[in-house]
Amino acid sequence: MMRTHTCGELRAEHAGQQVALCGWADTVRDHGGLIFIDLRDRYGITQVTFDPKDSQAAWDAAQAARGEYVLRVAGTVQLRPPEMVNSKLETGAIEIRGTAIEVLNRSQPPPFPLDDEKAAKVAEELRLTYRYLDLRRESMQRNLLLRHRITQAIRTYLDGEQFVEIETPILTKSTPEGARDYLVPSRVNPGCFYALPQSPQQYKQLCMVAGLDRYFQIARCFRDEDLRADRQPEFTQVDIEMSFLTPEDIYALIDGLLADVMEAAGHPRPTLPLPRMPYREAMDRYGSDKPDTRFAMLLTDMSDLFTGTQFKVFASVLGQGGVVKAINAKGLGAVSQGTIDGWTAAAREAGLGGLAFIRVQPDGSWKSPIVKFFSEAEQAGLRERLDMQPGDLVLFGADKRDVVNLALGRIRLLAGAEAKAIPADTFAFTWVTDFPLFERSAEGGLTSVNHPFTAPHPEDAPLIESDPLRARALAYDIILNGVELGGGSIRIHDSDLQARAFRALGLNEERIRAMFGHMIDAFRYGAPPHGGIALGLDRLVMLMVGAESIRDVLAFPKTQRATDLMMNAPDKVDARQLRDIWIQLDLPESTPSAG
Repeated sequence: MMRTHTCGELRAEHAGQQVALCGWADTVRDHGGLIFIDLRDRYGITQVTFDPKDSQAAWDAAQAARGEYVLRVAGTVQLRPPEMVNSKLETGAIEIRGTAIEVLNRSQPPPFPLDDEKAAKVAEELRLTYRYLDLRRESMQRNLLLRHRITQAIRTYLDGEQFVEIETPILTKSTPEGARDYLVPSRVNPGCFYALPQSPQQYKQLCMVAGLDRYFQIARCFRDEDLRADRQPEFTQVDIEMSFLTPEDIYALIDGLLADVMEAAGHPRPTLPLPRMPYREAMDRYGSDKPDTRFAMLLTDMSDLFTGTQFKVFASVLGQGGVVKAINAKGLGAVSQGTIDGWTAAAREAGLGGLAFIRVQPDGSWKSPIVKFFSEAEQAGLRERLDMQPGDLVLFGADKRDVVNLALGRIRLLAGAEAKAIPADTFAFTWVTDFPLFERSAEGGLTSVNHPFTAPHPEDAPLIESDPLRARALAYDIILNGVELGGGSIRIHDSDLQARAFRALGLNEERIRAMFGHMIDAFRYGAPPHGGIALGLDRLVMLMVGAESIRDVLAFPKTQRATDLMMNAPDKVDARQLRDIWIQLDLPESTPSAG
């Protein structure tokens, strides 16, 4: 054997044994004639000591070793003196008395330090360019190992619930699913294109039509959209579908799954069932369909208090059917005007005309340019409803309900962070239910809030034609700490109802047949009631390890420009490859590659 043990395996009970280890030289130290090498692999670090009295040849080779050399060492396990025990290492009670060393491969000096503290100060672009070195860091390996454990816990749990893991195609058909598709040209079908799946949505529903009853997949998905810290062009989701169910079955299944995931990640199991709130409550109280329930600062509707107000801004909004809402940002009464100006800019970006405020001074008096317009009754109502105390800051939004909710929801998060009111060591799960079935698109038509296969509440089905924006969906999202972990719905399994939903979205019969004919046909052959959910595995692991970006839990991520700096992808291809797939480019000669 090349090695008898790993670098994290040896303990005091191995003292006296002859062993061989392989790994990377983490550090090489010369201490007055003795050479110490900390040998590292993904299991841990073991100290190896070389003394010329034991083997001059081994000592000479050890002295020539450098950091990140790949080494094989052999020797005897010995206990360290009590005063030399390293309590920070699991192997800290022992060391190897080295008698042989073999250089398996040399290494150039790395372009950046590989210890976590120093590497954190290095530009991410450099670390991504040399990702194979970045992945040698302890924190990165720990993240990937935890991702593995979480994935295994998911598979074990779903297997115990009688789900079967089924792979679905990567090369599929382009259909409207909310984001741009990545397209793959077909060589054997000129002018035709495959699409990489945004999700296996249609395939997993067809598995239900096929009678497979319970399906899951750790699925690779692809979306050509603008990127951010928790979004990549290719990502992994835990894709789940089941037949003969109600939303309660989904809630119970995912509650248990997330409890097992928390345990696998080393966190306490949450209290079950996980809490739930309707979509409308989430928007009205938190200003978000991804409510962060770890802290308060809730949105409070003050519209009725200001009926007949003399404050013209509020009166005008209320007269046009709008609302007036407020947040009490507890303890932020002394926040700088610059901070408030920044929040005002954020509110305006969300569509709000401005952000009014009241500072509650230490003596209990109010400081604000708008207070003079409020009656005594209005002031008393504000004080009581918002529990206004010395040192508080009250922020107002007045506009259409959806605009106010969105804007104050963003301000709530900013104020919570400013007040340090958001606990970092808390995991707050929440189900959000009863989403709208449709919403207005930017062009003025209707679009699906979830996707076009989402079933309406049975009592709301007539609204699809008469008042579609009032129709509620049998849809649900699971939220953790203000981040959407996943979402799903009960699906439409009746072909006539599915056709009605398509028509509401502005699709004519020809387009429905061209894009979804296979689904309509399948539903005519005894499709069972079914539904499911998809959980973002990358986001889930990111939250479990406390990372700020999903790039920290992916082995080889893309940048925010969707480029792979290590592989220099995407890149140009030669003209022959393009001819083979019937594509001709007409681009300026100076068009750069991704690198």
